[in-house]
Amino acid sequence: MSPTLEICANSLASACAAQAGGAHRIELCQNLEQGGITPSYGLIRQVLREVSLPVFVLIRPRPGDFVYSPAELAIMQADIELCRELGCAGVVLGVLDDAGQVHEAACRALITAARPLQVTFHRAFDDCPNPTRALEAVIDLGCERVLTSGGAATAEEGQARLAALVRLAAGRISVMPGAGISAANAAALAAHTGATELHASAKRPVAAPRPVSAFQVGQLETDAALVASIVQQLTRLRHQ
Repeated sequence: MSPTLEICANSLASACAAQAGGAHRIELCQNLEQGGITPSYGLIRQVLREVSLPVFVLIRPRPGDFVYSPAELAIMQADIELCRELGCAGVVLGVLDDAGQVHEAACRALITAARPLQVTFHRAFDDCPNPTRALEAVIDLGCERVLTSGGAATAEEGQARLAALVRLAAGRISVMPGAGISAANAAALAAHTGATELHASAKRPVAAPRPVSAFQVGQLETDAALVASIVQQLTRLRHQ
């Protein structure tokens, strides 16, 4: 069986492109240019109406660090409850304490609010100073998977640590490599790390109908052909 491919989609068009390209799951967010934040109610609802893939929603109230105030945690819980009511398949979250450790109490409250949805612990994991300790904490919380680049800028650069994390997890949780994954490296990463799930955005800049002004950020969208090329490489891996 080839690895599962999750595509990070930042719009309805991106979600539809992910499905058209053969992705297996969507992580839905907005503001991908700043690392992603929680998408709007309207976007979540419309994606669920038009896409048949499982949709996991990013629960992140703002860009920046992963140390949240009580008010921000309350917003995150409300967003999680909304995702559950809308019928999402899962949520993607992560909270750290001031020392950069997994904030187990805060995470546990959010995970309790999310159930029975699946929960992915996101790349806040890569900000933790002790990945072994962090992995055990995430496993103890009951998360189904952890998204990580192995603490490096890209998953390819962090593949040695990713392989070590997969071995350490020993089937207790899915370690899902993400960051910089493309058709050029997806199959090799899966083979080297032993990961059974991969995360990519497969995005391209979108040409704006009018020139973008200096204070605007160019738009990025998932490309169905890029998704299909990653799926093709992962499918070939299954037959090797």
